[in-house]
Amino acid sequence: MPVHPDLSLWTLFWDASPVVKAVIALLILLSVMCWSIIIEKAIRLAGLRKQIKQLHQATATGTAAGATGIGKVILEAAHAEAADRLGDETRTELRDRIERAMRIALATELRKVEPGLPFLATVGSAAPFIGLFGTVWGIMHSFANIASAQNVSLAVVAPGIAEALFATAIGLAAAIPAVIAYNKLAIDLGRLGQEINTLIVGIAKGLLRAEAHPVLRRTA
Repeated sequence: MPVHPDLSLWTLFWDASPVVKAVIALLILLSVMCWSIIIEKAIRLAGLRKQIKQLHQATATGTAAGATGIGKVILEAAHAEAADRLGDETRTELRDRIERAMRIALATELRKVEPGLPFLATVGSAAPFIGLFGTVWGIMHSFANIASAQNVSLAVVAPGIAEALFATAIGLAAAIPAVIAYNKLAIDLGRLGQEINTLIVGIAKGLLRAEAHPVLRRTA
């Protein structure tokens, strides 16, 4: 009976050349790092959505007592600007200054969520090429073994080609989730920023309806 080569993933890895092993190990490490970033960002965005919901409620009820996180920071920035009103400042100028202060606070808070996203984009674009490098190197190594064995039967050719293509497969496995996650997280973060910007306009307008708008009450 013909002997079929073992083409399991574990065997392909251990039978690969040292360079291909290093490429596969690097891609696995990058994939693990990407998934840790994806999970961490998903948790951060879930918390951010909760804080925005609290900001909605604080704006609707006229009290900042329930606002936390980014909502509290934005309301505190608005409070600080409203309390520092200049004598010759018009209502429009005051509103613009309050909105600007809240948007600066918003941008500062959103930047705290962004670290890690460039890494996802980098892995998404570079991982396939890293895997392709491993594939090219593996095929070169496989051809060298075929030449030394002077045998071009499928049993001799298949393992070397399979272990070379394995590197490309790992590269795609690392890149595809990274690209999808980066696009999803970037879009979600942008939408949350737009939602808060809409709230900022409403808060600034509300501050000018009365001398002391209730949404600016300090929490105990």
